[in-house]
Amino acid sequence: MVQGVEIVDGFIVDTDPATGEVIGRVRCTTETEVDRMVAAARAAQPGWEHGHTAAQRAELIKAALAKLGEAKQELAATMTREMGKVASEAAEEADGAVCKDALIDAIVEANQPQVVGGAGEAQSLVLRDALGVVVVLAPWNFPADEILLLTIPALIAGNAVVIKPSEVAPLTGGLVGRALASALPPGVVALAQGDGAVGARLVNSKVDMVAMTGSSATGKRLMEACAPGLKRLVLELGGKDPMVVFRDADLDKAARDAVYFSLFNCGQVCCSVERIYVDKAVKADFEQRVVALASSWVVGPGSDPKSQLGPMVSGMQRDLVAAQVEAACQAGAALLFQTELAPELKEGKGNFYPITVLGGLTQGMAIQSNETFGPVVALAEFDGSEEEAVRLANDTEYGLASYVYTSDMAKAGRVAARVKAGQVGVNCYSLFHANVQCPWVGHKGSGFGYHSGPDGWRQFSLPKSLVFETPVPPALVPSESGAATMAEDLKAAVAEKEATGILTAHAPGIWAGKEGKHVPQVTRGRQAGQCIVSVPHGMADDHWIEYVWAKNQDGAVIAVIKLTATDEPKLSFAVPEGTTSVTGFEACNQ
Repeated sequence: MVQGVEIVDGFIVDTDPATGEVIGRVRCTTETEVDRMVAAARAAQPGWEHGHTAAQRAELIKAALAKLGEAKQELAATMTREMGKVASEAAEEADGAVCKDALIDAIVEANQPQVVGGAGEAQSLVLRDALGVVVVLAPWNFPADEILLLTIPALIAGNAVVIKPSEVAPLTGGLVGRALASALPPGVVALAQGDGAVGARLVNSKVDMVAMTGSSATGKRLMEACAPGLKRLVLELGGKDPMVVFRDADLDKAARDAVYFSLFNCGQVCCSVERIYVDKAVKADFEQRVVALASSWVVGPGSDPKSQLGPMVSGMQRDLVAAQVEAACQAGAALLFQTELAPELKEGKGNFYPITVLGGLTQGMAIQSNETFGPVVALAEFDGSEEEAVRLANDTEYGLASYVYTSDMAKAGRVAARVKAGQVGVNCYSLFHANVQCPWVGHKGSGFGYHSGPDGWRQFSLPKSLVFETPVPPALVPSESGAATMAEDLKAAVAEKEATGILTAHAPGIWAGKEGKHVPQVTRGRQAGQCIVSVPHGMADDHWIEYVWAKNQDGAVIAVIKLTATDEPKLSFAVPEGTTSVTGFEACNQ
């Protein structure tokens, strides 16, 4: 049982961690139903991959999330009732779950075919093949968003997906899974409910990949189960993430982040701040700041808008945290602060645990090595040297995230480079500030494979190279965004009009009016990654020009803009990552 969830007569007994009340019973998927789901997914997958482009698949997924958005308030409220997330955090997760257009577009771009080799040389075309059927095993701590972070890239790559939400949050997972299934072709997305037995049946069935966010222990069991069939894996696992605070850090900000990101989601986050190493020169000052901040937090039911920290997900998890704290205090740690819970929270059936600040922790204590996953701010000291900071940060079997606080960016860079973790936040929390292009990686015992960012999204497909002794024939270069196809159409139109004398070549890579008056210009925008198109008056309003497009340094089309009579003289477009220059700008009337 995960977190002590009961299965009675084939039903998950779903309870509210704030009250212990039963809020629903969800029927577990039977073994026969699992087998049928997988068979249906396998039958539907080829049509999903080959009957739709990645861009078309993306549009269907966007439509599914738009549908889910209609139930956004229900989604947030269900999260709070099932796993205790406070209302503000549940609303934030629900918002993020349904607003993923930019992420989806980036995943489509990552799955584009790539031409390798210089112009005029032998070239190859690198395509991406779907794996087949992917099982997504979702966690309970982010029960909506984590499903989507694993399912969306799998679907855009052309896979069919069977989703099994955590048995701790089956209603939340059901809302997400059904929204996806309703908008996609039959069989492409299936929803299985149940405990580890259902998950095991899925993993051991005829599937091609398993993607999971969960504990390291579960990850190891999955690797063992998948080994005989060499099934591919993406596993985001546990963490014991350190935060290093040097004496020259902004101590106010460091203290705020130490408290907030130790307590965020009741500390039930794989990349929570779980170990805080403070330069001994500022230790006393820092401890005072942390205690003052922690003591201002309000503990209460997640449904209460005033609550900043709700109940823990289960009595089992609460008792684990309590045991770690008690053992640390018996071993010599100082209990610097602990919230006094209201009588109704202390005496009720909810899984509330007080906010706790510990000081004087040492590496021999279990709380410094075992994942806590609870509302504990754990403070230790170090001698202030870079060497000691790196040694302590790396003294763990995990390597998901780390945090370095200092005003010296050169020092931050040196320390970050030596810390063995997938993401290092420099004076910030990486989960909140990482760019969408960043992969989310677990080093050491914190993961196997990884997700997010172009490299992570491509984990859900396999590359295939088409090799030529000539340049790749243009007809074989597929277009997902429509830009390449439109570019070919425009080139043909330009060639036709040039032959009739309506358009002439004004300069290499630039098409202009026959008198050279209508020449669009492209310049760097004020924002990073942006270009500005200066469109001369008359290009659109006299219908002389309908389209303009720009190319990158390799001659590839990076932007196609359809002009209208109402366009302003200046338009902007985003420049894709990797573009070093915009070497050509073209225009034509189609």
